[in-house]
Amino acid sequence: MLWHKGFVFKGDKMLININGKPEEVKMKANLAELILSKGLCAEKVVIEHNLRIVPRQEWNKVFLGENDNIEIVSFVGGGTEPPINNGDSVIWKIFWR
Repeated sequence: MLWHKGFVFKGDKMLININGKPEEVKMKANLAELILSKGLCAEKVVIEHNLRIVPRQEWNKVFLGENDNIEIVSFVGGGTEPPINNGDSVIWKIFWR
């Protein structure tokens, strides 16, 4: 078993940080499996793995390690707010979680 800041893990799990929060994931998981396990649409997210933006075509090749830092950004379209027109250009608001 593994103990970390109040978390207890079995041998087939490891601790990583996703968007600043500790999460338990299975050992030997890759980025594609992580996105699938979270129920996210791969076409609508960008992943940063240990300060490196990882192209989607590499997700199957990048395996997670203990204490890795992952940032997942989701792009969401739509909404009711029109773009902001500052006179010179149109600025669209981008929302993420």
